Amino acid sequence: MLHRKLNLLWLCLVLSVSTFAQTATKTATATLKEAKPETVGMSGERLQNIDRAMQEYVDKGYIPGAIGLIARNGKIVYYKAAGYDDAEARSQLQRDDIFRIASQTKAITSVGVMMLYDEGKLKLEDPISKYIPSFKNPQVLEKFNAQDSSYTTIPAKREITIKDLLTHTSGIGYASIGSKEIVAIYAKNNIPSGIGTPMGNLGKSITALGKLPLVHQPGARFTYGLNTDVLGYLIEVVSKQSLDTFFRNRIFGPLNMNDTWFYLPVEKQERLVKLYTENQNKETVPMPAQGGLTPDYPKAKGMYYSGGAGLSSTIYDYAIFLQMLLNGGEYNGRRILKESTVRLMTTNQIGEINNGDSKFGLGFGIATEKGAANSPVSVGSFDWGGIFGTTYWVDPKEGIVALLYTQKYPNSHGGLGNEFRKLVYQAIVDSASKK
Repeated sequence: MLHRKLNLLWLCLVLSVSTFAQTATKTATATLKEAKPETVGMSGERLQNIDRAMQEYVDKGYIPGAIGLIARNGKIVYYKAAGYDDAEARSQLQRDDIFRIASQTKAITSVGVMMLYDEGKLKLEDPISKYIPSFKNPQVLEKFNAQDSSYTTIPAKREITIKDLLTHTSGIGYASIGSKEIVAIYAKNNIPSGIGTPMGNLGKSITALGKLPLVHQPGARFTYGLNTDVLGYLIEVVSKQSLDTFFRNRIFGPLNMNDTWFYLPVEKQERLVKLYTENQNKETVPMPAQGGLTPDYPKAKGMYYSGGAGLSSTIYDYAIFLQMLLNGGEYNGRRILKESTVRLMTTNQIGEINNGDSKFGLGFGIATEKGAANSPVSVGSFDWGGIFGTTYWVDPKEGIVALLYTQKYPNSHGGLGNEFRKLVYQAIVDSASKK
């Protein structure tokens, strides 16, 4: 009797593993298509609450428009737009409109680096100076004189590694949005933020950046900075092609991400959503050109390929990219990354370094137990977003890919993202669904 029970248990285990493997393979070899929410354990009726939430924000004038997309187990269960792509012209926002995704570019660049890692063309522990010599013998900022932006430095204790760049622990700061000291130093040395400098030269800018001081010792703490722009140039050096060409040949082409560009072709420019900001009364108004930045930068005939912030895309294209990661590096039969590499990228890689309630992998924020305690997302979910109002997360435990796109910065009424996240999980009626 015991022998029969053990055999039965073993058979059930084998069938379970086989079913999971078949489901995973089917998801990886299929394209994202719309399906009824109920087929993957979600409630279509509850998802309608997202319609109402987005429309409420539009009606109150908090945002001009928004698009939400949710996929579960490889099937799109929500894909809707509300509001306008041009509020003044009352032009309705369309699902395939194109958004400036800014820092969502970072995940794509990080994947590009890890593709080269998979091919053995670089190591995570390699010093970046091996590929970009100006980063040799880095210096750390000691004292800063605000009157003339002069400074003194001390030698760094070690070189900056590729892993430091992927985890934003290198000590490199950010132009425009970094500390006042670094913003001043970078401005004096003409270091761009990666947005709105179409005629710049990536190699020249990153080479110049390598000679400037770090805000702290490499590996000492998390500092959001131009790390991924450096990685974009690293890809150019190693692959011997422009970042734009590398992305198109190695990522966008194989994944059929046909609407993702640094600079939009003429035939796609009319789909670019208008960019908004707030006036002194907190009213939503079109963003004017300012500080040399024009909101229409994606329409330029540019040559500066910022791996940290330069891309524009549709919500569907980016959902494909995220689904590839959820599938373990494969989509529609095309393998982009090894499954083990995706695991590396979406696992805490900063140890005990403080990053609020989250941790950081190789290009993504990672939800911890502490962070998940204040959010419905599962521990281990990974996420990021863009400064102009785009955001995403992937929840491997629940098989969820979710994105919400608006196009406004700054936004004092930015609560829609949190509301969207709650409504996604409230619509899950079968948490164990793997259909």
